[in-house]
Amino acid sequence: MEEKYREVPNIISGKDLDYLSDMFEWNYGLLKNTNEAVNKVNNEEIKNILIRAMDMFINNINNILGILGGKNE
Repeated sequence: MEEKYREVPNIISGKDLDYLSDMFEWNYGLLKNTNEAVNKVNNEEIKNILIRAMDMFINNINNILGILGGKNE
């Protein structure tokens, strides 16, 4: 018989952890690649767009670390 929870348990399953790990790796890889592109681009408009994208990747990484209980510094 299934036991129903009154509250959602504060746990992360192995599957959840694998998905969070994948999301972290995707964002970290994109951050590194975008940083390399920023250093190679001469067009200021494109450079600004890439920098905004980097800010988004950093925000995503910090959100993932927050879910895992890591520091968001």
